[in-house]
Amino acid sequence: MLWGRIYFGVQAAAGAAWWIAVAVSPFVREVTLGGLDPVAVAAADIPLFVVGSALAASGVRPAVWVATGWTLVVAIALAVYATVTTEAGWGALVMATAAVASVLALCLVLTGRVPTAWLIAGPFSFRPALPRRIAAAHLVSTGAQIVVFWGFFLVVVPLVITSLENRWSVTLPFPSFVPVVGAVVLVLASGLGLWSGVTMSVVGNGTPLPAAMANRLVIAGPYRFIRNPMAVAGFLQGAAVGLLLSSWLVVAYGVLGAVLWNHAIRPHEEADLEKRFGDDFRRYRDTVRCWVPAISR
Repeated sequence: MLWGRIYFGVQAAAGAAWWIAVAVSPFVREVTLGGLDPVAVAAADIPLFVVGSALAASGVRPAVWVATGWTLVVAIALAVYATVTTEAGWGALVMATAAVASVLALCLVLTGRVPTAWLIAGPFSFRPALPRRIAAAHLVSTGAQIVVFWGFFLVVVPLVITSLENRWSVTLPFPSFVPVVGAVVLVLASGLGLWSGVTMSVVGNGTPLPAAMANRLVIAGPYRFIRNPMAVAGFLQGAAVGLLLSSWLVVAYGVLGAVLWNHAIRPHEEADLEKRFGDDFRRYRDTVRCWVPAISR
């Protein structure tokens, strides 16, 4: 609860500082509001966003809903405006970030935690795969998962992000050699991902998908050196695609994906593994690190 209120306090101060900057700097006004009338926007935004966030920080519960709801409305409106007009892109980006943070802060204020369990509900809940004698069946399933997930998260989503980045005019310059680096990292990370998937299918008698997890604890192949090579490969791939496209937002997408997985998904996954494999998993967890590979092992 405290951290949520602290966030709203920071948001209120940042909102007030931004409006002061809009009043004194034509550049800030142009890149964040475009052709919108600042007086008309301020008439609604200052009481609902700045004052609302300040009241939320002071512990007024209704203000938490008001500030969060208004932030979401402004974020959506600015995103549409920036996409249609190519103006106010930085304003849309900042408000989109504030909207996500406000929702998380709302959860903290109202419940004292962020409800991450819904991320592993339904088709993403942890369940062991149906045991099969023929590893080829799991290999086919793993291959299908890789095609679908890599196609969506490494092709569709980055292309949409890059399109918005260009449309909103929030691009940043990259050195000419960066795409080459991105291509090399992408190939290496993809190789790690394929190695991990094959090992999970053949040794673990399952797939990397949470809804069809391995039936045996896998401590072979890349899993000897790092606990979650498939996840590490995915985040490296995301960042590599960003470098390949010279898109800082796609790089940020890969980094934020790693943060989300580490803090929201991994605790649930490891709790499930500990429940199913007990001391074997605890020994493995204590021996092999999550993010940094131990080559000597």
